[in-house]
Amino acid sequence: MGREPEAVLVTLHDREDAEELAEQLLDQGYGPCTVHRDMLAGEDDAEDADWVIEVRTGPHGGPAVFDEPHLAALAEDYGGFAAAE
Repeated sequence: MGREPEAVLVTLHDREDAEELAEQLLDQGYGPCTVHRDMLAGEDDAEDADWVIEVRTGPHGGPAVFDEPHLAALAEDYGGFAAAE
């Protein structure tokens, strides 16, 4: 059996957008909202790396995976996407 997803990864192309959305998510009660760079395997050009917001807990206190559709919609507003980890 596979393990249950533990977080939602919101992936955006721009660092400033990722930091802005992470702040919005924190204000909405999500947490933690850790922003880090996501280098694809074998990727040589660091400029092409995406930025990821790792969201573990929703404002309801449960896993953020319950809010994946909402997080995906927010990511789309920034030209990105979200997926459960």
